[in-house]
Order: sequence, then C-alpha cells, then structure tokens
Amino acid sequence: MSAPPASPPARPPVSAGQFTIMAGIAAAVLASLRYTEFNPVLLAQPGPLKAMANFGWGFFPPDLSLAFLATTLKPAIETIQLATAGTALALLLGFPLSLMAAGTFHLGGPLFEGDPPAGKARKFLGAAPYWVSRLMLNAMRSIPELIWALLFVRITGLGPAAGILGIGVAYAGILGKVFAEIMEGTDARAAISLRATGATRPQAVLYGILPASFRTLLSYTLYRWECGMRAAAILGFVGAGGLGQQIEISMRMFEHHRTATLIAELFLLVALSDFISSRLRRKFA
Repeated sequence: MSAPPASPPARPPVSAGQFTIMAGIAAAVLASLRYTEFNPVLLAQPGPLKAMANFGWGFFPPDLSLAFLATTLKPAIETIQLATAGTALALLLGFPLSLMAAGTFHLGGPLFEGDPPAGKARKFLGAAPYWVSRLMLNAMRSIPELIWALLFVRITGLGPAAGILGIGVAYAGILGKVFAEIMEGTDARAAISLRATGATRPQAVLYGILPASFRTLLSYTLYRWECGMRAAAILGFVGAGGLGQQIEISMRMFEHHRTATLIAELFLLVALSDFISSRLRRKFA
C-alpha cells in the first residue's frame, strides 16, 4: 500500500504586528478612495457608457492609407531612438552611482570583513559617497521624465535631445536605485573568497558580485528600455518628437482615425521591444 499523502504544513498564525500593518494598509486604501471621491459605479451608468462608446467609435476605421503610413515611419524610428538613447544614457549615469549606493561596497559591508576597526574620520569619509549617491539618485527619480524634458527643452529647444535627456536622467535614478538593491541582495561569498586570496575590492566586485547579478541587472535594464518606448511617446506631447508628437497633433486636429493608427504602431513597437528583450534574456541565460 502506498503511504498516505503528507498533510501540508500548518500555516503560521498572523501576529498582532502583521495584522496591524495589514489593517493600516486597508484603512489607507479606503481613506484614499473616499478622499478622491472615486466611484467606479459611475462607469456602469448608461450616460457615461454611451459617451465612452461614441468616443471609441470615433477611432474607427483607422487610417491605413499608404500615404499616411509612409509619414509615420520616421516618427516610429525616432521613438525607438529616443527610448534606446535615453536608456543608454541612464545606464551610463546610473550604474556608477549604483556602485557607490550599494552598502555591500562600503565600510561595514562584507568586502571589509577582517579589516582593522576604522576611526571616526574614516567612517565619515567612507559613508560620504554612499549618502551623496543616494541623494543624487533620489533627486533624479523623484522628478518624472516629463518634467525633466520640459526643463531640458529650455536648453536644447524642441526636438529629440530634450526627450533623450529627460528619459536618461529620470531612468538613471531608477536604474541606480534598483541596481544597488540587486547588488546588495547578491550572495557575496564569492567576493569574500576572492578577498581572502588577495584580490582587491574592485576585483572582488568585478569577478564576484557582478557575474552573479548580471542576469538580473540585464533583465531590469531591458524592462526599462520597454518602458522607455512608452515614455518616448508621452514626451512627444512636449515637442520631443516621435509618435507621441504625431498623436498629439492628430488629437488636436480631431483626426481620431489617424490617432488609432498611431496608437496601433506604438503597441507594435512595445511588442517588438518585448520580443527583442526576451530573446536577449535567453541569449544570456
């Protein structure tokens, strides 16, 4: 006879602290819905439903004429260039800052195990890069890319340059923060072993931390590149070019059939970026 199936392990009881946190979150959500007067029931009423249906039907049929599609080719390519160049700039700015913002690489971290105790002056100087980089990353990501682009438009004028800088600075703050957390959560035993054999700290990071976290870093970078496609379209509304600017023009001219075509092209660009990202992830798996 076969042994009876093992019973699943008992679920640990919810502690008072966990219950308090969950109750607090639920209360905050309910209070937010009440304060903002959000009422989803309105969406199910005949009047709003009819208005949404009439607005939606205005987008059909989309303009699929060859003459119009030919005019959208350059903006589509420009959108890809905005997202790619902006993400590349974000990587160049965010990665060095993430190395300084990761606690693994500072005094008290695993790479300093076995070192003699540090004095107050050394502790202060050692912590300065950590806090400065954290402050810079917070400042970069606290301002949306749309606001950054509006600021850079005053310097570069209308065009893709402002969009690239807007995406680059805002995404640098996001990439730097997430990269730092990824490297902090990476198993540092390989780096500690390298240090024990005489490797310098940069060598321990290069051969111990980065190889172990590379796939996760790459995956998140590709995800931000996909997000950059959408951001590039939004920045088009402030004159950064690309499909977003064409969408803004067509909506302002009430040419909704052309707006539908442009939105479909943007969807295809995001789908293409998702396909490329998945292939790259498999390539480096």
